[in-house]
Amino acid sequence: MILGDDVQVVLIDDDQHVLDSSQHLLELAGYKTKAFLDPHKALQQIHPNWSGVILTDIYMPTMSGMELIDKVKAISPHLPIITITGHGDIEMAVEAIQKGASDYLEKPLKPKKLLSLLEKVISERSKVVEQWHLIERDLPKKLLGKSVEIVEIRERIKLLAMADKDVLIEGENGVGRYTSATLLHELSPRQSGPLLFKVGDSLATVTELETLIKDAENGTIILNEPSKMPEEVQGYLSRYLLEQERSGKHTVKFVSIFSQAPELALQEHTLLPELYYLLNNARFSIPPLRKRKEDIKILFKHFLKNSCLLLSKEMPKVDSSYLNTLNDHCWPGNVRELKSVAELYAIGIVKLSVAERVYPVEQMDGALDELVEKYERQLIEDALYLFSGQINDVSNYLQIQRKKLYLRMKKYGLDKANYKRN
Repeated sequence: MILGDDVQVVLIDDDQHVLDSSQHLLELAGYKTKAFLDPHKALQQIHPNWSGVILTDIYMPTMSGMELIDKVKAISPHLPIITITGHGDIEMAVEAIQKGASDYLEKPLKPKKLLSLLEKVISERSKVVEQWHLIERDLPKKLLGKSVEIVEIRERIKLLAMADKDVLIEGENGVGRYTSATLLHELSPRQSGPLLFKVGDSLATVTELETLIKDAENGTIILNEPSKMPEEVQGYLSRYLLEQERSGKHTVKFVSIFSQAPELALQEHTLLPELYYLLNNARFSIPPLRKRKEDIKILFKHFLKNSCLLLSKEMPKVDSSYLNTLNDHCWPGNVRELKSVAELYAIGIVKLSVAERVYPVEQMDGALDELVEKYERQLIEDALYLFSGQINDVSNYLQIQRKKLYLRMKKYGLDKANYKRN
């Protein structure tokens, strides 16, 4: 059975007498506990969103406390663990903290110190779990899609938003890199701090980078294409990140964005190796829209709805043939291009082909008859795209007889076969 949210403390010790006395103390203090002699059984009941804390002995025959820490962190990286060590085992306790334990207590346990520490840790854990629930609620609304790739990216963002680590995001322009980077800040404990965005080639001097870091204190910097910074500036950033890592004080979180694999910048000697390794602590790649076609219809309808709300218009009907056409498009501009297409659709412009169909007024300097013919041809061709060359559907959509439609198509050199999808 999985642990319920009412359980606040899990006790793990291979000594039944120690386990009983610790459990008795905590329950007298008002804590709901669950005790285990076998750490393997305890692990089977722990889930990522559990809001409690683990109190474990560090020396156990079936599984050491060190091994237990690794296994717990694999289930939930932020789950707090307090280790219990023998008197004088400070070195072992420090090692446990380095592996991810929250704190340690020496035997024999001092009740007042134990209860004070538990109160602090459980309070902190409750805030983390509360933030976790907010992320799970809000993230699917802010990073739309149902493809396996997007679901996995949402999971990565959920974990990395709560972790105080620098993050590297890789992906083509327009796939949602900046949206993801912004979410890493907005869903994190840093959300009340500043969020600053800079393109690498705009940071020409060390002084400019120093000012940026100062302005972003306790917040996040989104750095687009760090490889475009001068070598001197990259060197300074490398030293700053290394100092943050050594001191354990993460004053500024860096989210770096690359349009291609950063390894290519390494090969081209435009990115310092030390900066690459420091920025690459945590990393994920966002695939192009053409590789996650399950998301196209969802995103299109979302952008269309938003555009109609802004224009105070009713949502237009979207034919399934048109949605299929969107799905077949290769989307070189990715999500950004799809958003543009949806915005045009909201104002009545059906844009389906690669050729540009929207002309500014100053270009429309021909005779009226010529302009009318251009517009008529555009309407017919858009309808042919929309219904994949199905003449019955096109004639119904344009409210024109089939015979007249064929005559107009002949006039403009339009062949229905050119609009059928394979």
